[in-house]
Amino acid sequence: MSARFPTTVRLSIDELARHGGGTGPHRDGWGIAFAQEGDATVIREPSAAHESPWIGFLLDHPPRSALVVAHIRRATQGARLLRNTQPFTRELGGRVHVFAHNGMVPGIEHDLRFPADRFRPVGDTDSEHAFCALLERLAPAWIGDAPSLGQRLEIVVEFARALRSLGPANFLYADGELVFAHGHQRRGDDGVIAPPGLHVLCRQCVASTDGVIAGVTIPADVDQEVALIASVPLTTEPWSALAEGEVVVLREGRLIQRVAPSS
Repeated sequence: MSARFPTTVRLSIDELARHGGGTGPHRDGWGIAFAQEGDATVIREPSAAHESPWIGFLLDHPPRSALVVAHIRRATQGARLLRNTQPFTRELGGRVHVFAHNGMVPGIEHDLRFPADRFRPVGDTDSEHAFCALLERLAPAWIGDAPSLGQRLEIVVEFARALRSLGPANFLYADGELVFAHGHQRRGDDGVIAPPGLHVLCRQCVASTDGVIAGVTIPADVDQEVALIASVPLTTEPWSALAEGEVVVLREGRLIQRVAPSS
């Protein structure tokens, strides 16, 4: 989630719990990162979200944030351990960066296009190695002032193009200001791997109309804007599928940039 103003995601947390072992097969871990002022509150568990007492706590005491990244895990590489549980975080440029991946990119640790030298995985997953490799590419641009949107986007787009050559490579990457989303292919409940890998929903809510947009609580005193990315639509609202290989950028509740797929 990217929002114009900090808000809560109470109903979306409840939906995450249902998908995380309730109505869905993703029982191997879950996590949520709530970004705030360059840092992030991160809660992760290597167990099913549906059975977690933390979910009840978050529903009763939802943190307010303008940037949230959540993940539920169905393990394909690495044991069911905390160190293999997403979202992953690292410091770069004096702020916390967050990453979550849905897919399988086998062999990435042996691929010379994806070195992990300064940034090294703590766990055993291809997803964490991908995050470390992305940060390796981004690090030179983050020396000194924060790089421009154009600089960041160019690096992420090239990384996404290379990553999807290994397998399904849907990911969310947030640098505390921007959210980059790459939609590729996703394994469905029938076992078939096919696009779309991600969906997006953008909504506005004017002041004095207190309510809920796609699981995000909207306070009555602000003109709120919210953009949501998810593997599958979470509500009956008009979500749009990302094209296979498309990269989009969210900032302050708006979809501000999209890059069409390239070979």
